[in-house]
Amino acid sequence: MPDICIVGAGPVGSAHALALARGGVDVVALDARTRGATLRGDRTLALSHGSRLVLERLRVWSDLVSAPGAVTPIERIDVSQARGFGSTALSASDAGVPALGYVVSYVALQAALDAALERQGVDVRYGTQADRIDATAERARVQGGGEPIDAALAVVADGTGTAVPGIERIRHDYGQVAVIGRVAVDGGHGGLAYERFTPDGPIALLPDGDHYAFVWTLAPARAQAMLALSDQDFADALGASFGRRRRVAGRVSGRRSFPLVLEFARPPVAARTVAIGNASQTLHPVAGQGFNVGLRDAHELSRIAVDTPADGLGSGAMLARYVAARRADRWAGIAFTHGLVHVFASDLPALGWPRGAGLALLDAVPPLRRAFTRAMLFGV
Repeated sequence: MPDICIVGAGPVGSAHALALARGGVDVVALDARTRGATLRGDRTLALSHGSRLVLERLRVWSDLVSAPGAVTPIERIDVSQARGFGSTALSASDAGVPALGYVVSYVALQAALDAALERQGVDVRYGTQADRIDATAERARVQGGGEPIDAALAVVADGTGTAVPGIERIRHDYGQVAVIGRVAVDGGHGGLAYERFTPDGPIALLPDGDHYAFVWTLAPARAQAMLALSDQDFADALGASFGRRRRVAGRVSGRRSFPLVLEFARPPVAARTVAIGNASQTLHPVAGQGFNVGLRDAHELSRIAVDTPADGLGSGAMLARYVAARRADRWAGIAFTHGLVHVFASDLPALGWPRGAGLALLDAVPPLRRAFTRAMLFGV
């Protein structure tokens, strides 16, 4: 019987499995995809500097940056609101780090983690879908297409919420969709990212290779109308939302959309079972916090598991320790992204001045700006 069975070997589950194996924990990981494949194609992930440090500890970062076009540094972030005053600029030099974050290819990151798992000799069972997890006082049993797997602890990292008795999932539908894609810009990007708050919702422009990746939050009907536009008309509409802050050229590609929800497990643990990553909390993409919070879940759980004696793995005491260690950062990530969506996407005139004042204060007080930036980079 393995010490830990991980359901889901995407980036969060893979990072957790790798950290456990390197710490001497006997681990098996199950993943529905075939070896070398991804389930949803390529897309961009926003990694904070703190997440880079985690990947460096796992000896994955050097492989990732060596892949052509896989990593683009974010050196500065311009934050502003439409139809109102107030803005701020966050910079890597101000925070004392080489980059505030990185835009990373999902496919390249998964490939680097898969290769690291293989080098480490981790038992990853591809093409294996878990359906349910049952637990007793002595073990967790993972049910799937093959023989059940018993382990001292089951970790759900598949992002879809494999059925776990005792873990309730709270869901809030934002009534919005994210339109994503890529757009070329005149003059390059110089490592400068943009976060723009508009009455429709936030827009992010993220440096990605020699162009920008964009995430545009819109009401469903408006999103469909934007997707139906020609590339040039879409680029014009995107540029109009930025006003004078960023000129957007044509050459838009890869437009698609997905619905936006907040979903979180309460609590994220049950008998001999714990949920991490998107299985624990699925966040709005504003400020790019989702993957980083999930990676911190994986890092903290692996640290606690490695420090726990074999006969204590999966125990109530171990799970309580994990919940306590992650409580502040996890709830801060949920509250921060949820709050930004509601405060900055409101058209109420009464909120315009406080929003602008908040951005202006952040820009005018360097210690406050540095504290805010470090919380974005490393969590709470």
